[in-house]
Order: sequence, then structure tokens, then C-alpha cells
Amino acid sequence: MRFTASTPATRVALAAALGLGLLTATGCGYINPQQTSIQYSASDGIRADVGSVQLRNVLIASTGKSGSSQSASANAPGRMIGTLFNTSGQDLTVSLSTPSSNTVSVTIPKNGEVRLETTSTPVDFSHVGGVPGSLVDVKVNAGGTSQSVKVPVLDGTIADYRTYLPTPSPSATSSASSSTSASSSASGSASATPSATPSK
Repeated sequence: MRFTASTPATRVALAAALGLGLLTATGCGYINPQQTSIQYSASDGIRADVGSVQLRNVLIASTGKSGSSQSASANAPGRMIGTLFNTSGQDLTVSLSTPSSNTVSVTIPKNGEVRLETTSTPVDFSHVGGVPGSLVDVKVNAGGTSQSVKVPVLDGTIADYRTYLPTPSPSATSSASSSTSASSSASGSASATPSATPSK
């Protein structure tokens, strides 16, 4: 059977009905949410905006161990990695700190960015304040705007993050080695007791 649309109006109505039928059959519609319009972090890090500064793919690589003592792991050092963007027309100094750590400052050029993995001044925290697998509150102060951002803590389980684990301070290493040598010398002197000489 052959069907012929006789008028332009009929042809338009037929095309509209055909298009609506195809949309319904494929499950696509303009009222369905589009995943590409939803902003999210396509990594292990988080995204946040503090004033004119954008934090992207930010996380903390820590030497703490999730299976060990909670307090010891929370007091372990950590390094923040990710990218900071400055959307303003002037240079900005951003200060970052965890509740129990030192404050680290990073200067971002106007309309520029700083990759924390490659910056000459790494954002190293003396105490992360959380074990790997948890979220810690990092206070971000940028251009007079202060905000607390929850940042994930990861350890070196993923090989890509092992490079960024903070190294122990030289003072801690030297004190550990000196205590080891002291204990070994003490054990050596204890074992070297004089033997009795047989009398003739």
C-alpha cells in the first residue's frame, strides 16, 4: 500500500509524529537529565570553588595506614595534590591548612593555575588529621574568602600517588638512626662480658 501526503500541512504532521515516535521508542527525551550537563570530578579528588579560586581534582596523599592506630595515622604527614585555578584579574595567595597542621601558602597568577604536583613549594601538611579513606576539613583562605572543604585522604595503595607521599624529615630520620645505634651499642656492651681466666 502506498501512502502519499497530499498537502504540506499533512507532511509536517507526519514528520512530527514520526520524530515523536522515534524519541519515545529510543527512550530519549528533552525532559530526561543529561549526564554531560552534571559537573563532577572524574578522578579520586574533589572540586570546590572558594571565591575566585577553583580547586580541581584535589586530594591528600598521606603516609598514614588505615589499618594501624587511628591517632597515629591521623597525625601522619600528607601532601595535597591537584590543580588550583585563579579566575580573577589579580594574583592571589591561597592559604591551606588542616585543623592540626601548619598553614601552607600558594600564590596563583591572575587568570592562571598552579599544579600542586609540580610546584616548587609543595603543600605538605605536618598532620593530616584523618586516616586514608576518610575526608578531612581543609581550611582554604583565598582573597579574603575563607571556607572549609572536605578533601579525601589516600595512601600509596594506588601507584600513581606513591610519588607524592611526603618523605620523613631529616631530623626524624637522624633521631631514629641514632636511637638504633645506641640500642645496638648497648646490646653489644652487655654481651661482651669478661670471661674468667683459669688459674694454674
